[in-house]
Amino acid sequence: MADTKSPRRPTLSHRLEYLATRTIVGALRLLGWRGASWIGGRLARFAYRPLGIRRGVVERQIAAAFPELSHREVVELSAKSYESLGRTSIEAAVLPGTSRDDILARVERVDGWEYVEEARAQGKGIICVTGHLGNWELAGAYVAARGVPVDAVARGMANPIFEAYVNRTRHEIGMEVIHDKDAVRRTPRALRDNHLVAFLSDHDALGLASTFVPFFGRPAKTPRGPAVFALRFDAPVIFIAFVRLPSGRYAFECEPVLVERTGDREADSDAIVARFTAILEAKVRQYPDQYFWQHRRWRRQPPDTPPHLREP
Repeated sequence: MADTKSPRRPTLSHRLEYLATRTIVGALRLLGWRGASWIGGRLARFAYRPLGIRRGVVERQIAAAFPELSHREVVELSAKSYESLGRTSIEAAVLPGTSRDDILARVERVDGWEYVEEARAQGKGIICVTGHLGNWELAGAYVAARGVPVDAVARGMANPIFEAYVNRTRHEIGMEVIHDKDAVRRTPRALRDNHLVAFLSDHDALGLASTFVPFFGRPAKTPRGPAVFALRFDAPVIFIAFVRLPSGRYAFECEPVLVERTGDREADSDAIVARFTAILEAKVRQYPDQYFWQHRRWRRQPPDTPPHLREP
């Protein structure tokens, strides 16, 4: 995570990295959306084999989440997860400059948009939770393209030049970025303006208020922010998944997350986190090849976790 407490002066390395990235992305755009996506998938499979980048992490986590799979099936699923990550990364890279109509055209199926409309009709803003599944960046662009203002809570990038470029392009398609260090200050304002505030809520980070909830049967440290904001500002919560279909286009899938108030805010917050994590797990079981298994999801756990439930 980048240090965003004070303005950062770009280094020569930052400038060269930015120039190289823009050059590569410009070349990929010449291939078109499908061509660039295919290249991303091929390159990522190469990262799995023969390079073996984080291969052990991916295979161990998939085997732990799906113990019924044979070793051969674990390997096949691992390779597909790399391909999906490569496609997602390249599709996000070439997203800048894409028109609203083109973004909308990339969606083949929409399930649950009425939950977005019902939540927005309350006028209290929307807390949106999602995970590193499918193409989470394009999900925000799609919601914004349909006329819903989106504020995405994100961590700062190490390269300030590239971060400024990404944030400009997000702004062009109707999205604003809230740095996680500013979330406490800016999220209430966004909710009052009836914006959708999006959280990627399946990776823990040091310094964020978190709780441990089950994810594939193992305790996983998960940020509490979305639940805390929902309870404090009486905002509805929805879960969105944006998953790739065999055609190469996408499905938008949305469902509400139950928010209950018992008078015990700590317990109520943890219950909300457990509910949206359970929804994510169900989606990952449905689309296991599109999850970001490269992240060590169970790295931090309670000290009393039994050995067989610790990080695989």
